Amino acid sequence: MTSTILRTDFEKSVAAYWNTNRDDPVNLRLGEVDDLYHHHYGIGPYDPSILDGPADTREQRIIAELHRLESAQADLLLDHLGPIGPEQLILDGGSGRGGTSIMAHQRFGCEVDGVSISEYQVGFANEQAARRGIADKVRFHFRNMLETQLPGNTRQAIWTNETTMYVDLFDLFAEFARLLRFGGRYVCITGCANDVTGLRSKAVSRINEHYTCDIHPRSQYFKALAANGLVPINVVDLTAATIPYWELRARSEVATGIEEPFLTAYRENSFHYLLIAADRI
Repeated sequence: MTSTILRTDFEKSVAAYWNTNRDDPVNLRLGEVDDLYHHHYGIGPYDPSILDGPADTREQRIIAELHRLESAQADLLLDHLGPIGPEQLILDGGSGRGGTSIMAHQRFGCEVDGVSISEYQVGFANEQAARRGIADKVRFHFRNMLETQLPGNTRQAIWTNETTMYVDLFDLFAEFARLLRFGGRYVCITGCANDVTGLRSKAVSRINEHYTCDIHPRSQYFKALAANGLVPINVVDLTAATIPYWELRARSEVATGIEEPFLTAYRENSFHYLLIAADRI
């Protein structure tokens, strides 16, 4: 079964990266704040007062604030999904450890499916749903989001949160268009390269290397959406809003060294952080 889900050497390398990076303190320590585990970054200004006060609890305050910013990012994404009723089905493409899927169920009361090519992430996320007693409503599957095996024309909303840089966008949006009902909504938050300068940026190349990914130019998103009957209704540039998260993370004990390439790429305008919401026609 694994061979049919992981179809290329690149997909196998991506799965291996996330299967073996189980103890990444960025994801785990932030998730321990309230037991919601994310695999994305944050938005919004941080509270500078957390840097004051007793030194022995400073790091704890920073971790809690970083987690608040990443949950704010997930909330913003959910804000753009449109009206979702408890009887409807939604999909998390590249669901990670499941934090946003759980938040979506808590907000809308609907059933959520998540798909990931990391068997470890799928197991972790299903355990989280079981612990909350919502495993019958929030389910995670070891599947490829380019070929989900889910029935077509069944989803009111689909989202991807920092996962599109691992796949071909035309193939991905074709699958999402198959799954979405007429008028359904797709939302992504993603980092993308500036078409003018980003593909030559050393900082963007460093991000690609660090995460074993292939960052797409901004234009590719809109070409692939249009080719698959997905019409943008909202595009929000979150670049300035995400910089404080990276500035704070660079000052924390969970810094990994990738913070400076992100800050450089954003500040030099070679890399953009976008939210795109599009409707299926």
